[in-house]
Amino acid sequence: MQPLSREPTVDEEALPPARAARLRALAGRLWGGLVDVALPPVCMACRAAVDTPGCLCGTCWSRLAFIAPPLCDRLGTPLPYGFGEGPLISPAARDAPPAYGRARAVAAFGEVARDLIHALKYADRLDIAPPMGRMMARAGADILADAQALIPVPLHRGRLWRRRFNQSAALAGVIGRATGLPVRAEWLERRRATRPQVGLDRAARARNVQGAFAVPEMAKGELRGRRLVLVDDVLTTGATIDACVKALLRAGAGQVDVLVFARVADGGDAPIS
Repeated sequence: MQPLSREPTVDEEALPPARAARLRALAGRLWGGLVDVALPPVCMACRAAVDTPGCLCGTCWSRLAFIAPPLCDRLGTPLPYGFGEGPLISPAARDAPPAYGRARAVAAFGEVARDLIHALKYADRLDIAPPMGRMMARAGADILADAQALIPVPLHRGRLWRRRFNQSAALAGVIGRATGLPVRAEWLERRRATRPQVGLDRAARARNVQGAFAVPEMAKGELRGRRLVLVDDVLTTGATIDACVKALLRAGAGQVDVLVFARVADGGDAPIS
C-alpha cells in the first residue's frame, strides 16, 4: 500500500498569511478525519477503541502507575510523604548513590508500562513513540530545563540491524522536538555486543555491560562540560544506565541526568532488558 499524502490544491504561498493558515488548519482537520475513518484510533496498550489517536483507554490509564511528587530527587522514585524544604533524598539513594545526578520517569514499571515498552521495542509500534515521548518530556521537565543535549542509550550495530531502529533514539527525538534540545546519538556508542539482560541478577547485569559503552574521541571535545540527559525506555537495576553515565562522565560531561518512560520503583528487578 502506498503511503497517503496531501497535495495542496491552491498556491498557499500566494495567499495572505492569515488565510493560508486557515486553509492549512482546515486541510489538517479534513485529513485527520479521513485517516480516522480508514484507521479508527485504538488504545496504545490494549488496542481497545478510543476517541483520540495516541492515547490510553480509561482502564489502561487508571492502571498506569504514574510517578508524581513527592519523590526522591536522585532516583526519581515515589516517596510516601514529603517533609522539610529542598530536594528529598530517599534512604536508597543515600545508601547506594547512582552514577547519574537525577532520574525521572513517567510511571512505575507495571503491566501497562510493560505492554507499551514491549509494543514499541519488539512489535515495531513506532506510532506510540510520540505520545510516550511527550509524556516523558512532561515528567522530566525539571531536568530538561537546564539540559544542553539528549543522549539516547545506543544499541550495538548487530542488534540495531536486527531490530531496524533504536527505541531510545525514537523517544529522544520526540523529546527533542518538544523541548528544542538537540539529540546527540553520536556522542555515545555501544562498542561491545552484550547478551540480553533478561534473567540476569543485579551483579550479572553489571558485569554484562561493563566496558560496553564509550564516547568516540571526536565527540569528547563537544560534550566536555555539557549538561546531558540520557534517554532510555526503562530503568530496572540501573546497570546499563550506570555504564552509559560513567562513560559520559569519564569523557568530560559536566552532568548526566536520566529520563525513562518507566522505572522499577521499589529497587527490585523487572523481567525486561
